[in-house]
Amino acid sequence: MSDAGARTGAACLVLAATAALAGPARAQQQQSPPPPPQITQVRLADVMMRDASVLPDPTSHTYYIVASGRGASVRAYTSKDLVTWEGPHSIFQTPAGLWGSDVNIRSIWAPELHAYGGRYYLFLTFDTDRQLPEQWQSWFNWLPRVRRGSQVLVSESPLGPFRPFAGEPTLPQAMMTLDGTLWVEDGVPYMVYSHEWVQIVDGAIAYVPLEADLSKLAGEPKVLFRGSDGPWARRSKDYGCWVTDGPYLYRSRSGKLFMLWSSFSETGYTTGIAISASGKLAGPWVQQAEPVYRDDGGHPMLFTTFDGQLIMSLHSPNSGPGQRIRFFEMEDDGNTLRVVKPVSGS
Repeated sequence: MSDAGARTGAACLVLAATAALAGPARAQQQQSPPPPPQITQVRLADVMMRDASVLPDPTSHTYYIVASGRGASVRAYTSKDLVTWEGPHSIFQTPAGLWGSDVNIRSIWAPELHAYGGRYYLFLTFDTDRQLPEQWQSWFNWLPRVRRGSQVLVSESPLGPFRPFAGEPTLPQAMMTLDGTLWVEDGVPYMVYSHEWVQIVDGAIAYVPLEADLSKLAGEPKVLFRGSDGPWARRSKDYGCWVTDGPYLYRSRSGKLFMLWSSFSETGYTTGIAISASGKLAGPWVQQAEPVYRDDGGHPMLFTTFDGQLIMSLHSPNSGPGQRIRFFEMEDDGNTLRVVKPVSGS
């Protein structure tokens, strides 16, 4: 979920928002990284940000929020109270030629920070301008099909430096993938991700097992559901597609397995809930009829504060200079999730 310039039923709006966030980074080569940012204290309400991820780190009793930055980079802010944040810390800058000298990585989308097995991992998406062999623009109104893929990076510290395991995406190169997230089930780590609608029209949420150190795939990808499966989701009037963004999994106190994900509805960018009928990642997945959030906000994730409060983080609105990360207190009644209220001061 974007930074993810979301893949829209209103795609042009979201791509414009991404360009605004990344600025000149989309056209800039990575040979000249930007100077280190000045570290200051801020409130998230004052920081333009989308598709962010929060990690509460019990080791340091610190909250980390990560998002994409200028020059195909990842920035992080730290906080003790979810109100005052210190940053931005530059925790990853894409090296020149990461995917080869002929592939220009122009931006990073939707980085997620995870603690796993005593190390820290970034799950992120590299977006490039390298076109895939099959293009549709000459046939009808469509966006360029480019190399875009999710990849895993590793570090000993939540503030980096992070390093990729390989000079290629973790997911198959021929697939346009994005918004990868980590889920561990029965001791097996998985990447759950979106398969881009630009490539397959009806976007998908899929999963694939990873090696124990998260360095590479340990099996074949499998589709969990399609964007058109969401009863609240709407087909794009511009492209005739269904968008799937930002999957995030959560085990309810009842033991049920929920997945938050985003697409577009009649009210704009929207966050829905799917529930696994088996309680397992493999599903089958049943879509909740009503979304959990429909006020032009999405790319959600969930975390629990150090005092035990479940919080949903998402960005809203989905375009323009007002894009901000919003926190909401959530209720888990065992059968679904509900928004209780916005977090005061966030």
